Order: sequence, then structure tokens, then C-alpha cells
Amino acid sequence: MSAGAVGFIGLGNIGAPMARRLLDWPDGLVVLDVRAEACEPFVRKGATAAATPREVAEAAGVVSVMVQDEGQVRDVLSGPDGLLAGARPGTVVAVHSTISAEGAVALAALAAEAGVDLVDAPVSGGAMGAHDGTLAIMVGGEEAAVERCRAPFALMASLVTRFGPVGAGTNAKIARNLITFASYAAVGEASRIAEAAGLDLVALGDVVRHSDRVTGGPGSIMLRDTAAPLAEDDGLRPIFGHTAVLGAKDLALAAALAEEVGVDAPIAALAARLLPPALGVTDA
Repeated sequence: MSAGAVGFIGLGNIGAPMARRLLDWPDGLVVLDVRAEACEPFVRKGATAAATPREVAEAAGVVSVMVQDEGQVRDVLSGPDGLLAGARPGTVVAVHSTISAEGAVALAALAAEAGVDLVDAPVSGGAMGAHDGTLAIMVGGEEAAVERCRAPFALMASLVTRFGPVGAGTNAKIARNLITFASYAAVGEASRIAEAAGLDLVALGDVVRHSDRVTGGPGSIMLRDTAAPLAEDDGLRPIFGHTAVLGAKDLALAAALAEEVGVDAPIAALAARLLPPALGVTDA
């Protein structure tokens, strides 16, 4: 196997479609999963199946790891059959699993003892992005190590961003997922209000997805390089100030509707309080 091969460990719901994109890597793909049958479709398409993480590292210069949690990542790295036992100096291990930033730093230190660079590289975009090769990959690690990953990452993702040293990619994923899951909680509250008001929730979902495609959704306000209040002469201030006024009105209407239909709406009340500082216009 060429020294330029890439490896992929963990062929689950997200890992398998990610690894499928790497079948186009010109120097070959080496795969491993605890379920041997998960490797079979890859072998039929020209990949090599390894029996241990050590075998993956012996064949590949860049290895992606997409397992369940931090403990499993450590198991993949450690021991006589682990990645670090077979890796050549200069090998890069990219951890796509969502772990803690502190864990990523500790694992990078462990890898460094073997002359291996570890980068934390969690992903965003779900199964759809994994299948389409349109994931976003948030990376933390030394610049040279991240650069070695960019070409294989480009087969799996349409956006690869280095946020800083090891751990920074994980922190970016944590912040990104806060937006996702807080939004889901708001969807639940809005759906309860809408249902109590007699609305068609499926049709409302169509409207939400349509308008988010047009406006960009929550990410549309993430245009600044600071979370500090807007300066008086900031060009965004009139726009965000207007947004805060509209938001206050609409959130008050949502709270009134919730009271009318007898639905508790704590998120609407919290959003009304937190929207101005979120927009940087506390005096709006």
C-alpha cells in the first residue's frame, strides 16, 4: 500500500458515507470497523480492510477516526494493536468524533509521544452532508498537520476551517451545536403553540425550511468578529437595531398567543430578554 494512502476507522451512520467519499483517493483507502461486514462494501470497491488500528497506521499517512466517544478514540490510539503502535513519525490522526476539548488536547499529547500529529476535526452537516461530500469540518491542530489533511478532507467536505490549536475544532463544534439544539427546543415550543392554535404543523415546517433557505436561518446574523455590543458607528447597527425592535414585537405576539391557547412559552420569554444583547444592541 502506498505511503500516501488514507485510513478511516469507524464506519457508522456518518463514518461510512464519509469514508465512501475517500474511495476516490488516488493512493488508496484502508478501512476498519468493529463489524467486519461494514468493511465489505468498501473492499468490493477497491479499499483494503485492516484487522487492527495498527494495520491502518502502517499503511496510511492520514487516518480519520469516527467512533462513538472519547474512550473509544483512546482505545483506537493505544495498546500494541493501536494506531500509535504502527504509525510512522509525521502521521496525522484526525478525530472526527465529538469529544471534549480537554480530551482532544490530552490525546494529542499522547500521540505526540509517538511522533504523530493529532487534530480534532468534528463535522457538521449530518448524514446528508456526509453522503453528498458537503460537510463542514472544524479543525484544531498545528497548521502543518491540518494542511496534510486538507486534500482528503476536500473529498468529504465543502468547507474546512482551522480554528486554532488542538481543541479549537471541538470548541467550534460545541458552539455550533448549541445553536442547533437550542433551535430545536424553540421549534418544540412553537409547534405546541401552533398546534393549539389549530395550524397545520407540516405546512408550517415547509414555511420554516423555505424561509431559512432564503434568509440563512440563525447563521445569518453571525457576521461579526466579536460578540461585544455594536459601536454607534457600526454599519450593522441600524439593521440589527431594527431586527431587535421587530423581534420584540413578534415575541410579544408569540407570548400573547401562547397565553391565549394555554401553552407555556418559556423560550419566547427568554428570547425576548436575550435577543437585544445577542444582536449587540442592548439599548434598542
